[in-house]
Amino acid sequence: MAFRNRRAAALPAKLSRSWLLVNASKPELFAPALASEADSVIFDLEASVPEAKKEQARAAVIEALNTGMTAWVRVNIPDTDDWATDLADLSSAKGLRGVMLAQTEKPEQVAYTAMRLRAGIPVLALIESALGIENATAIASAPGTFRLAFGTNDFRKDTGVGDDPLALAYARGKLVVASRVGRLPGAIDGPAAVTAATDEVVEECKTTAQMGMTGKLALAIEHADAVNKGLSPSDDELKWAQQMLQAHAAGAEVGDGSYLPRLARAQKIAGLADSYGLWNA
Repeated sequence: MAFRNRRAAALPAKLSRSWLLVNASKPELFAPALASEADSVIFDLEASVPEAKKEQARAAVIEALNTGMTAWVRVNIPDTDDWATDLADLSSAKGLRGVMLAQTEKPEQVAYTAMRLRAGIPVLALIESALGIENATAIASAPGTFRLAFGTNDFRKDTGVGDDPLALAYARGKLVVASRVGRLPGAIDGPAAVTAATDEVVEECKTTAQMGMTGKLALAIEHADAVNKGLSPSDDELKWAQQMLQAHAAGAEVGDGSYLPRLARAQKIAGLADSYGLWNA
């Protein structure tokens, strides 16, 4: 039996910052991942599992989810035999929190995926191609779509763009705007390289946050805590929000048109601080 990190287990997935992908063909990694600081854990049946091991990996995931573990699962590419088998087996899995749909390019792919699962199981649409980016607004508005995530590596392969933040700015911005239009939680950015040092992950999170994204995929357990810190309100923001709310509670007057937007921001920061347990961290 693997026990989920209690803090992470209590956090709504709409607020998850770190999304840790775990190779489903290595079930020995499931327990350490679930006990880690990752806000959400995804058992990956797609990219990390070679075709010859798909069936074995799928069986390991189903067994884990039916014997006390809870996690998200990345399923295979839409309209493939592996996709259909993934969903058929997952439809009755007790511990399934949601699915990540690989290579989402059309809104109907999300709808068809959701229809094959138990009612209410959310679908995280992983967008990894130029077509997916151009259809992001429609995907965000599709029935069943929970959040949008950016598959940066496959997107770069599809388009030939570099890894510089400027080169990826259009795609990230499109996902952020689409998420807002679709009234979804913030978009999830692609992962740092599995070999990236902690300071590199923190630096990448600065770009993620500046682009308006509120989550980030992770390929290594040790990256989860760095992502959480990088995508949480800073100490300066917490101090400012606390002072703003205290002044408001004491009867501060509305001095100009910026007061109410600043108050709303302070309230949002305070809400995140409560959810992430930051006030006494």
